[in-house]
Amino acid sequence: MATNLEFKAQCQSLDGFYTRLADLNATHRETVYQTDTYFYVPVGKDPAISETCEPRLKLREIDEMTEAWLIYYERPNQDVSRYSQYQLCEITNPSTFKNLLTAALGIKTIVRKQREVWMFNNTRIHLDRVVDLGQFIELETMFQGQTETEAKEEHQHVKTTLHLETTNPIAVSYSDLVMQNA
Repeated sequence: MATNLEFKAQCQSLDGFYTRLADLNATHRETVYQTDTYFYVPVGKDPAISETCEPRLKLREIDEMTEAWLIYYERPNQDVSRYSQYQLCEITNPSTFKNLLTAALGIKTIVRKQREVWMFNNTRIHLDRVVDLGQFIELETMFQGQTETEAKEEHQHVKTTLHLETTNPIAVSYSDLVMQNA
């Protein structure tokens, strides 16, 4: 599985980050509307993994396009930077595929958001406006072509430049927050 170093925090407003993103020399990639449908995940072969890293499976549909991504990931629920192990699969017929997963696993919850994607080297910076939850910033430093130490240093540099120590760290997935608010 691929690896990211991730951090997520809730913010009163995302407006203050634009100047900091300019200071970081981050590049705006795109603004998209995403619908993430989370499915129930049966306990795997090693239940100990579920205790430390809750496995999650979601179908991400982007801007009502005819394609989508199936994303499986395991990430501990911690309010600090943490590692996420994940796998992606492009889905070319999302409607039929969603019906199949719904019948087989059942829908756990649905998360809808507007996401601005910014990039700094190997770090994706997401400015998220999540329906019924509020505004969030999320970092995903990808392990691609650099050492773990280099990835950690880049991740920390982004956190420091964006002043993320002043935010409210979030330990769980948006799906967990939506279910808590239901």
